[in-house]
Amino acid sequence: MMEHVHLAAEEEDDLYSGYNDYNPAFDSEELDNDPGFQQAVRTSHGRRPPMTAKFPGTAIGGRALGTSFGSRMPMASSMGRPMTGAVQDGAARPMTAVRAAGYSSAMARGSAFDPLGQSKGPAPQLETKNEDTPEEKMKILERKVNDLIEESCMAHGRGDLQLSLEKAKEAGRKERALVRQREQTGTADTINLDLTYSVLFNLANQYANNDMYPEALNTYQVIVKNKMFSNAGLLKVNMANIYFRQKNYPKAIKFYRMALDQISNAHKELRIKIMQNIAVVFIRIGKYSDAITSLEHIMSESPNIKTGYNLILCYYAIGDRERMKKAFQKLISVLLGVDEEDKYTPPNDDPHTNLVIEAIKNDQLHQMEREKKALAEKFIMTAAKLIAPIIEASFAAGFDWCVEMVKGSQYVELANDLEINKAITYLRQRDFNQNEAVETLKMFEKKDSRVKSAAATNLSFLYFLEKDLDQADRYADLAMAADRYNPAALTNKGNTVFVRHDYEKAAEFYKEALRNDSSCTEALYNLGLTYKRLGRLEESLDCFIKLHAILRNCAQVMYQLASLYETLEDSNQAIEWLMQLISVTPTDPQALAKLGELYDHEGDKSQAFQYYYESFRYFPSNMDVIEWLGAYYIDTQFCEKAIHYFERAALIQPTQVKWQLMVASCYRRSGNYQKALETYKSIHQKFPESVECLRFLVRLCSDMGLKEVQDYATKLKKVEKMKEKREQRVKSGRESSARSRREGSASSDVDGKAVGSSPNSTPPIKSNDSGHSSQGTSAKGERMSARLRALPGSNEPYEASSQRDVDASYVDPLGPQLERPKTAAKKRTEEDEFADEELGDDLLPE
Repeated sequence: MMEHVHLAAEEEDDLYSGYNDYNPAFDSEELDNDPGFQQAVRTSHGRRPPMTAKFPGTAIGGRALGTSFGSRMPMASSMGRPMTGAVQDGAARPMTAVRAAGYSSAMARGSAFDPLGQSKGPAPQLETKNEDTPEEKMKILERKVNDLIEESCMAHGRGDLQLSLEKAKEAGRKERALVRQREQTGTADTINLDLTYSVLFNLANQYANNDMYPEALNTYQVIVKNKMFSNAGLLKVNMANIYFRQKNYPKAIKFYRMALDQISNAHKELRIKIMQNIAVVFIRIGKYSDAITSLEHIMSESPNIKTGYNLILCYYAIGDRERMKKAFQKLISVLLGVDEEDKYTPPNDDPHTNLVIEAIKNDQLHQMEREKKALAEKFIMTAAKLIAPIIEASFAAGFDWCVEMVKGSQYVELANDLEINKAITYLRQRDFNQNEAVETLKMFEKKDSRVKSAAATNLSFLYFLEKDLDQADRYADLAMAADRYNPAALTNKGNTVFVRHDYEKAAEFYKEALRNDSSCTEALYNLGLTYKRLGRLEESLDCFIKLHAILRNCAQVMYQLASLYETLEDSNQAIEWLMQLISVTPTDPQALAKLGELYDHEGDKSQAFQYYYESFRYFPSNMDVIEWLGAYYIDTQFCEKAIHYFERAALIQPTQVKWQLMVASCYRRSGNYQKALETYKSIHQKFPESVECLRFLVRLCSDMGLKEVQDYATKLKKVEKMKEKREQRVKSGRESSARSRREGSASSDVDGKAVGSSPNSTPPIKSNDSGHSSQGTSAKGERMSARLRALPGSNEPYEASSQRDVDASYVDPLGPQLERPKTAAKKRTEEDEFADEELGDDLLPE
């Protein structure tokens, strides 16, 4: 036994050493030639259980292992391998598995080695699910209902409201079929209530989205009345919203309050939102006291900007000045929850931080913060402008109070904007004092660049309206110096240059304004006008087409496009743009008259008459329209209808004998000679020196056999002689003046005055024998007179002895007739053609 005792060495030997050496007992290649192994396999000796391993110190511990056939080589048989836990070479080996993988004592004799079971063939197929069972059918139908609800929501997200409603209805039909199937199979207790709720809720929403309010309310009622649906009372908020859209405000308040009663105090935000809706409904029906109660409660529990603004409006409606002040103070003290802008300022030393800040500078969160802050500033500015005129004795004192309150709040930068609004309010007062506005704006000349530029821009605008171009130009330069990228300042500078007829330089300022702000419509409009003045019509056309893409319904832009196409002799395009213009402003008489003129040039008299008639209906004082309509009725042989228009012209211009003679001529053409005679007599009383009136009186009295013919003939001779003498004096005076100018005589002025007229003055005569109108007659007036002269009438009785039409030869005895502008835009001056430039809401009324 001592041979198995090991003395401790200085260094501990490895317990598992020697097991990595090759052992011939594990040589499986020689097993077929080993007779001991083959005999063991064929006999029961190989199936005996292995011997129990012995620990060191037993009798068998030091003997070699063998078989029942006698001693063989130590590793010649299957029993020759070391047993589990046995000691070998004086050291114990670790534990191993009892049986090797792939071997079994129960293996049939002579069976092949098949550890993976491949000899058994492929595995049997999986059992197919039987879809014919009722339960499986109901599961499939339930999945279809869920898919339809999802498709309905997706269609609503795309904006296809009709398709979303159809899908919701189909989901409702399939869900009812599913419920019936469960009731028939006796599984009603397994009905999916969540699915039923989802179907009904989606259907009600889609009804409301398609403005089918009664159907939506009925569907919501089905959900609310079902006690099996938990928290269904919250849907009364949706029902109240529908009543609000229907303007059924009492029921809306009722359902809002019912929903509020069913919500616990734990849901504070939801209760606040419902109370806001109740306050809005009270404001709509004019019950401001009830609205104030709800709004004050909200401001005490969870203050926000919109509620504070609505509270100020309610106090303004009831005229409570002190509470308006308190509400304004609450409004400016509301915390927005927006971080400071300093976090977006990149430091100079950390490049990684700079990149991060640059990435988040314009992300969606920062955009939302900016929008929230801009909305708050808008509410505060609007509230201040609303209450400032009434909270103090004067609006200036009210603005000062608001400015002081704002300076002590988190919105300090709004104080300067309120000061500018104070100046603009001066101008909007009926009894405004413009000096006060100017002085208020001049206070900002020493402020920071942004406020200074804004004030200088408004000052330039004011001086431009006053036609003080020097001051307007000075303050435009000041605004540009404070902020070179201010498009309003550049536009005002361009306007001052335009008025001085320096169109090229003006165009440069407008272009620079557009480079700084491509959405500056005033600069683009003025640039188009500048190109039009320079004769660069194609470039002007491009400007106005771009402007039309921005301002789709701007009547001025459409008129400019029509005017440009008319100048380019494209009548079809001009008519098309004028048609668009009257679709926007159907009552513009000038646009209608222009359409009639274009159709008249095209030869379409019926369309021209239609638009001229509409223009006369909206503005019955346009002389060009009246003259065209009168000439049209005479041309179409309806002289009785022409009388109405010429009588209107006689009322507008009572000193013009032409219109009254046209009335008498219409009576004469229609065969009413007695009325014509009375009209000519009335004209003779007003205009006793009218030669044409006396000629018609002589002719009518002679043909009708009246005794007054001799008197009128005598008067006619006297007037003709007087007219000849006057013409001779005028002629001699002109000759004398011309001779004096040629000779350089010092007495030329005296000679010119001796005949009662200067060389450049209009002769004080009412008509002449040649039938031409006096000096200064407009081109359009000549066209209309030519139209009247061209009217048929040579074969009518009681015509004058001359070959021309007498009615067309009468002119204003006091001088030439002033021509009215053809369109509203041409009526304006050069300064008025510009779009007035201002800052933000600082719009000055025209």
